[in-house]
Amino acid sequence: MIRTVFVFFCLLPAVFLPAGSAAQQTGKIFRIGFLDNSTASGNAVRLEAFRQEMSKLGWIEGKNIAIEYRFAEQKRERLPELAADLVHLKVDLIVASGGPTPLAAKGATSTIPIVMTTSPDPVGEGLVASLARPGGNVTGLSGLAPELNTKRLEVLKDAVLKLARVGLLRNPRAGIISDSQTKELRAAAQALKLKLEEIETELDIKGLESAFQTAKQKQVGAIMTTPGNRFFAERKRIVELAGKNRLPASYPDKEFVDEGGLMSYGADSTDLYRRAAVYVDKILKGAKPGDLPVQQATKFEFVINLKAAKQIGLTIPPRVLERADRVIK
Repeated sequence: MIRTVFVFFCLLPAVFLPAGSAAQQTGKIFRIGFLDNSTASGNAVRLEAFRQEMSKLGWIEGKNIAIEYRFAEQKRERLPELAADLVHLKVDLIVASGGPTPLAAKGATSTIPIVMTTSPDPVGEGLVASLARPGGNVTGLSGLAPELNTKRLEVLKDAVLKLARVGLLRNPRAGIISDSQTKELRAAAQALKLKLEEIETELDIKGLESAFQTAKQKQVGAIMTTPGNRFFAERKRIVELAGKNRLPASYPDKEFVDEGGLMSYGADSTDLYRRAAVYVDKILKGAKPGDLPVQQATKFEFVINLKAAKQIGLTIPPRVLERADRVIK
């Protein structure tokens, strides 16, 4: 009888511990692939948010998970090769950042689970069957980029009096995703009686400087960038050029304002990366990606930097300041 009770209590951990804890007990290390179309330094702040959330959930690099990082270094054409490399390594799961990255991951495998950190239109891009029932091997977060682009343009017009022309920096290599967002912005600009000057921008020093020269030549009164990791990675240089050229700018991520940018309106991207970690946790514990609904962004923030406004001689109307979630003075 005593022996039976002893065996029973010894077996309790195996019965009741979650899969992550079980992995720690058995010494199994799950391999996670992280696929990104930008750079390690440019996306560091989001990656740190992801790792911190994974740690809170009990997943520690070197202990029960190993992360294989693959960065395309602003060269989209490398994504299929990098995705195939992760598949060859037989990773247990792939985390794919936004833009074309989830598509590259899905093109490389139909069996390895894929968690996207953000996608503007996962159904339209063919990543999932529906938000509620993704099916297949892809799930994750959607960033609502088209709707937020329109809102960003509205805010820019309200903030810059007598604004007539807006320069849109867009990535010529972003393909159908960028085209879809630009189409939405064209319609919004027309409704707001603004002229949208589309400026194709190569994301290196020379390309960015050339884009701002073009913006000045077209006599735009303000600029915007389309969302995406590639612009995000170059945010510091973009903010510096906007200030140098005394151009008001509206950005998709608050991190641009953290670098000294004028204002931002958009989803909290670091929050999306934290929530992606929750999906990873569930899948590593046995959930199927096709059964996990794609969630849309829920945290949005409008930030204004009055220091940046003063530097370019811009006075932002009080009614716009009142709408801001955060004002940097």
